[in-house]
Amino acid sequence: MPQKLKVPKGWKKEGKWLVRKYKFKTFLQALGFLNIVGTIGEELMHHPDAHLENYNNLTLKITSHRQGKLTQKDFELAGRIEKILSKDNRSPV
Repeated sequence: MPQKLKVPKGWKKEGKWLVRKYKFKTFLQALGFLNIVGTIGEELMHHPDAHLENYNNLTLKITSHRQGKLTQKDFELAGRIEKILSKDNRSPV
């Protein structure tokens, strides 16, 4: 039986997606966070969909497009993203 993967704190499972919404105080904070997320995506060769609107609202969505479902890599990426917030005190509003 396959192991059930744990959804990281703050993330929601929506169908074949892991989704997390963030609200930052400033545009530069949101953009800086997104740039770090992009670097992690490059390291893992797994990239989230990102949507930044109203200057400080960022939504990240993660899935494994080729498999058409969530995989271990999706949960790993979401977990790594969450570590950024706790490690660097980059907490959103």
